[in-house]
Amino acid sequence: MKETISYIFTFLFLLTQNSLFAQTAHDAFMRSNGKIYVVIGVLISIFIGLVLFMVIMERRLKKLEKELNENG
Repeated sequence: MKETISYIFTFLFLLTQNSLFAQTAHDAFMRSNGKIYVVIGVLISIFIGLVLFMVIMERRLKKLEKELNENG
């Protein structure tokens, strides 16, 4: 069973390896017009938003756990 899973992951890795390093004309077009920086900026903004959301949720959970432990 483990060998089968290992073979499947190896096969999938070999399939995706070529596409990871390929650059298409679309990539060059976005880079030449400076739009790639807009895409990177949006991705960074989304990532920062998710991190802030998780930090806020963690604080709320800690507060609720503390109240639950004190009352219960």
